[in-house]
Amino acid sequence: MGEISIRQIQPEDNPGVANVIRAVMPEFGASGEGFAIHDPEVDNMFESYQNKAAYFVLEENGKIIGGGGIAPLAGGPENYCELKKMYFLPEARGKGMGTTMLNLCLDAARQWGYTHCYLETFKTMEKAISVYHHFGFSPLDGPKGNTGHFSCTHFFELEL
Repeated sequence: MGEISIRQIQPEDNPGVANVIRAVMPEFGASGEGFAIHDPEVDNMFESYQNKAAYFVLEENGKIIGGGGIAPLAGGPENYCELKKMYFLPEARGKGMGTTMLNLCLDAARQWGYTHCYLETFKTMEKAISVYHHFGFSPLDGPKGNTGHFSCTHFFELEL
């Protein structure tokens, strides 16, 4: 492993973050309709995470190899944020980066005054689901808000 850093997204990171999202989601079978890969924000992540939101990028030797963020839950209660677009390329996995990134996101959520964090994921993302359970996220029977991700299969929330 080279030099690893996590920092807030910058405008010039948009293409690198979009590349990670577009590489990881199909790997897990999450590329059809109703998945986040089709969200308009994928190409404009910096601009999309400016209002009561934060997005962090994981870099190794200057290459973006992962990211994750929080933003208001679309169509949800005002005090709910959503954990969004937390994906890592294979070279970033199994090194505790998901835990580090999730801690950063949850800290940012608390700083913005959110009381709950919601997330949705897909059944094939088993390692991520394990991390969410470890953090104390509670499974939900169905989705909250109006994210448009109708193909997701697992829904969770955490009281902050």
